[in-house]
Amino acid sequence: MKWPTWVLVALLIALQYPLWFGKGGWLRVRDMERQLAAQREVNQSLEARNASLEAEVRDLKSGYEAIEERARYELGLVKDGEVFVQTPQKRP
Repeated sequence: MKWPTWVLVALLIALQYPLWFGKGGWLRVRDMERQLAAQREVNQSLEARNASLEAEVRDLKSGYEAIEERARYELGLVKDGEVFVQTPQKRP
């Protein structure tokens, strides 16, 4: 091959390098798209959790039934005149 061919090949390689390996190259774009997809999945799970927490807060603010249920379940509280009975669960 003559020198003009080598010059053109070198020029072609020099022009292709930023396209593949540069700051906005194809490899970096593909990696960023993968990270974006993973972050969207995380965001969806967090949005679902936030929605359930928001519903729970709204329920606690709206009435005493939710507060009473939570106190009974988490703290084992009973009303006056009630008897608390606990049955053990069978283990497999």
